[in-house]
Amino acid sequence: MCINMIYEVRISYKPGVQDPEGESTLEGLRALGFEKVEEVRSAKLYVIKSDYDLQQIEEMCKRLLANPISQDYEIREVKQHSSR
Repeated sequence: MCINMIYEVRISYKPGVQDPEGESTLEGLRALGFEKVEEVRSAKLYVIKSDYDLQQIEEMCKRLLANPISQDYEIREVKQHSSR
Protein backbone atom coordinates (compact mmCIF):
# COMPACT_ATOMS: atom_id res chain seq x y z
CA MET A 1 0.00 0.00 0.00
CA CYS A 2 1.29 3.48 -0.91
CA ILE A 3 0.27 6.60 1.02
CA ASN A 4 0.04 9.77 -1.03
CA MET A 5 -0.68 13.27 0.23
CA ILE A 6 -3.01 15.56 -1.63
CA TYR A 7 -2.06 19.23 -1.57
CA GLU A 8 -3.86 22.28 -2.86
CA VAL A 9 -1.49 25.00 -4.01
CA ARG A 10 -3.09 28.42 -4.56
CA ILE A 11 -1.12 30.93 -6.65
CA SER A 12 -2.26 34.57 -6.66
CA TYR A 13 -0.85 37.98 -7.50
CA LYS A 14 0.73 39.96 -4.69
CA PRO A 15 -1.15 43.05 -3.50
CA GLY A 16 -0.43 45.98 -5.79
CA VAL A 17 0.41 43.78 -8.81
CA GLN A 18 -1.88 44.26 -11.78
CA ASP A 19 -4.33 41.38 -12.24
CA PRO A 20 -5.72 41.69 -15.80
CA GLU A 21 -8.00 38.66 -15.50
CA GLY A 22 -9.49 39.93 -12.24
CA GLU A 23 -9.95 43.43 -13.67
CA SER A 24 -11.62 42.07 -16.81
CA THR A 25 -13.94 39.90 -14.75
CA LEU A 26 -14.87 42.87 -12.56
CA GLU A 27 -15.75 44.91 -15.65
CA GLY A 28 -17.86 42.05 -17.00
CA LEU A 29 -19.73 41.62 -13.73
CA ARG A 30 -20.48 45.34 -13.54
CA ALA A 31 -21.66 45.32 -17.16
CA LEU A 32 -24.10 42.56 -16.17
CA GLY A 33 -25.50 44.73 -13.40
CA PHE A 34 -23.52 43.44 -10.42
CA GLU A 35 -22.57 46.94 -9.29
CA LYS A 36 -21.88 46.03 -5.65
CA VAL A 37 -18.80 43.93 -6.55
CA GLU A 38 -15.83 46.03 -5.38
CA GLU A 39 -12.90 43.86 -6.43
CA VAL A 40 -12.14 40.58 -8.19
CA ARG A 41 -8.77 38.88 -7.83
CA SER A 42 -7.83 35.83 -9.87
CA ALA A 43 -5.93 32.83 -8.55
CA LYS A 44 -4.80 29.49 -9.91
CA LEU A 45 -5.31 26.28 -7.95
CA TYR A 46 -3.14 23.21 -8.41
CA VAL A 47 -4.13 19.91 -6.83
CA ILE A 48 -1.02 17.78 -6.38
CA LYS A 49 -1.13 14.14 -5.32
CA SER A 50 2.33 13.05 -4.29
CA ASP A 51 4.56 11.20 -1.86
CA TYR A 52 6.53 14.43 -1.40
CA ASP A 53 6.37 16.27 1.91
CA LEU A 54 5.31 19.85 2.50
CA GLN A 55 8.86 21.21 2.21
CA GLN A 56 9.27 19.63 -1.22
CA ILE A 57 5.93 21.00 -2.40
CA GLU A 58 7.11 24.43 -1.27
CA GLU A 59 10.25 23.96 -3.36
CA MET A 60 8.04 23.25 -6.39
CA CYS A 61 6.29 26.56 -5.77
CA LYS A 62 9.54 28.48 -5.51
CA ARG A 63 11.11 26.89 -8.58
CA LEU A 64 8.21 26.60 -11.00
CA LEU A 65 4.62 27.16 -9.92
CA ALA A 66 4.87 30.77 -8.65
CA ASN A 67 6.80 33.82 -9.78
CA PRO A 68 8.34 35.07 -6.51
CA ILE A 69 8.46 38.65 -7.77
CA SER A 70 4.77 39.04 -8.55
CA GLN A 71 2.96 36.09 -6.98
CA ASP A 72 2.25 34.60 -3.58
CA TYR A 73 1.49 30.96 -2.92
CA GLU A 74 -0.39 29.10 -0.24
CA ILE A 75 -0.12 25.36 0.34
CA ARG A 76 -2.83 23.38 2.05
CA GLU A 77 -2.64 19.70 2.93
CA VAL A 78 -6.00 18.31 1.90
CA LYS A 79 -5.74 14.67 2.97
CA GLN A 80 -3.82 11.46 2.74
CA HIS A 81 -4.85 9.14 -0.03
CA SER A 82 -4.25 5.39 0.25
CA SER A 83 -3.75 3.33 -2.86
CA ARG A 84 -2.88 -0.30 -3.32
